[in-house]
Amino acid sequence: MNYDMITAAADRLRGQARRTPLLSSPFLDEIAGRHVLIKPECLQHTGSFKFRGAWSAVSALPEDVRKRGVIAFSSGNHAQGVAMAAARHGVPAVIIMPQDAPRLKIDNTVALGAEVVLYQRATEDRDAIGAQLAEERGLTLIKPFDDPQVIAGQGTVGLEIAQQAAEAGVYQGDVIVCCGGGGLSSGIALALEHDAPGLRVRTAEPEGFDDAARSVAAGEIRSNTAMDGSICDAIVTPQPGNLTFPILHRLAGPGFAVSDDDALRAMALAFLRLKVVAEPGGAVALAAALFQPDQIEGDAVICTISGGNVDAQLFASALARYPQG
Repeated sequence: MNYDMITAAADRLRGQARRTPLLSSPFLDEIAGRHVLIKPECLQHTGSFKFRGAWSAVSALPEDVRKRGVIAFSSGNHAQGVAMAAARHGVPAVIIMPQDAPRLKIDNTVALGAEVVLYQRATEDRDAIGAQLAEERGLTLIKPFDDPQVIAGQGTVGLEIAQQAAEAGVYQGDVIVCCGGGGLSSGIALALEHDAPGLRVRTAEPEGFDDAARSVAAGEIRSNTAMDGSICDAIVTPQPGNLTFPILHRLAGPGFAVSDDDALRAMALAFLRLKVVAEPGGAVALAAALFQPDQIEGDAVICTISGGNVDAQLFASALARYPQG
């Protein structure tokens, strides 16, 4: 896994992925006490950054392997990314999703042409289900984060951040990244190491599910004791990946743990001040930037909004709870 793989993925993604902007708001700057720059990957195809990694991985497969089809497991965002990438390549996709995934994500995955297989998150092993289906049907597994080509695709976000931050005159500071298994954060970290060494990745995770932060602090992989209990479903994972952890251990700074309430408030503020829709897991980096300012140094901070696939009822409840942000 290296920088050259990220630039190669960027070449394959050209004309396929959106180049999302870097947004700001004086109202958010006032809350944070510094300049806040936001990378809204919620505006990416399928509503999250996951399309980048999915296209990178599917497009890198040999044609004879790709045409047999792909399989993935995901709570929704990786599912939709793989479904769209497979559809655009004209190949079948099977997606294994937890039964408690947001209905919007399940429905969107089906609408994109994928076959969805539901499983019980707390009692069934998605890896075992995926392995069995892959063997039976000759499908290629596209992992949600611990796959070199997926990491490379997510790293293209870092290439864009480096260029856009320089255009904004920001060369030093933290880049806070919403983190589940670490594909996005490790990919961005590799890209920034080469293109913007003054910018440092820091992970943001839900309280009680901050395995990446604890792993980086301990110098070894640490697991979460539970797999549910947070509204940030998109970034609840058992532990960092075997590929992503060494990158984060080498390049990432201390991580943030964000409460569900702060994630909801960040969702409301993103809508009110930026006019973008964030899902809870996609809002934790913004929440860290806004509500944990004493943990950040420097005059500027960059953060991702990694996804916007939120059920309408939950989104409405966030706006009702924080009508003024």
